[in-house]
Amino acid sequence: MTNEDPVKLAVIVASVRPERVGPVVADWFLGRVAETPGFAATTLDLRDFDLPVDLRSSAAGEKFAAAIDAADAFVVVTPEYNHGYPASLKTALDSVKYEWRGKPVGFVSYGGMAGGLRATEQLRQVVAELHMVSVRTSVGFHRVKKAFDAHGRTTDAVALDASATMLEQVRWWATAARAIRVEHPYPG
Repeated sequence: MTNEDPVKLAVIVASVRPERVGPVVADWFLGRVAETPGFAATTLDLRDFDLPVDLRSSAAGEKFAAAIDAADAFVVVTPEYNHGYPASLKTALDSVKYEWRGKPVGFVSYGGMAGGLRATEQLRQVVAELHMVSVRTSVGFHRVKKAFDAHGRTTDAVALDASATMLEQVRWWATAARAIRVEHPYPG
């Protein structure tokens, strides 16, 4: 693996609710990734993993850990529920330990008036404890149901600019971390 190889980016869809808007936001973001050279993206929809909330060992947990291990970097697409992020995401974060370490993470959040920004700020604390690097720039969609048209497009110029900057930050950290991991695995 060289630094010219694409960054393996896993986009995590955090909401598992019925009638969720998360896939619309994730699809929009994946379109932005496709327009940005240097990435090979996959989607990890938490609805596809039956992660046990008691964190016991399971086949689903092992499958999820393998997917996390295979990625160089992450972008979490998360709603804000009651000033926080969803329980499904907390379970996912807690289900894996070492596979997160030393990898960058960005956030695309959505919600009502706050646009998911409170959830993002809480997540920054959690991912730091998991030894991840949270990139500074994030994307937030205020009043998300009005932010996208029927085809999943947005004209939100701030989101478009922020997503480009965030992807550059994620690529920078992922490339740097990948290079050093070759000779010096992350300690701990």
